[in-house]
Amino acid sequence: MKPKIGTVLGLVAGIGIGAAAVQVLHAANHPPVYYVAEQDISNPDCYANEFVPLAAASIKAAGGRYVAAGGVGSSGKVTGFDGEPPKSRVVIHVWDSLEQIQAWYNSPEYKEARKIGDKCAQFRSFAVDGVLQ
Repeated sequence: MKPKIGTVLGLVAGIGIGAAAVQVLHAANHPPVYYVAEQDISNPDCYANEFVPLAAASIKAAGGRYVAAGGVGSSGKVTGFDGEPPKSRVVIHVWDSLEQIQAWYNSPEYKEARKIGDKCAQFRSFAVDGVLQ
């Protein structure tokens, strides 16, 4: 009787390990999603000292990661190839999913930050699906 219990336990453990591996592989097959924002800054002091700290904290707390920033109020630059580059600030974040971006964007923390941000800048933003490499 004991060998049967060992076999059943081994089988159950194998199924559990296999299911976990499938979840990891499934997650690895989803490309990231990029959030791209342009901000026309009208009040640089307000933007840098009041909006950015709140927005950055909300992004980090929600699981987003900055990957690029350039233009006005940034040490990075924006280089145009076809036509003029934006004269505003450009920021790119990477996220695990569109749902994660939407949860952050609609969060109370980001909404509070945007109340301040809307006094300092005009915003244009969108999400772009990444591509698996």
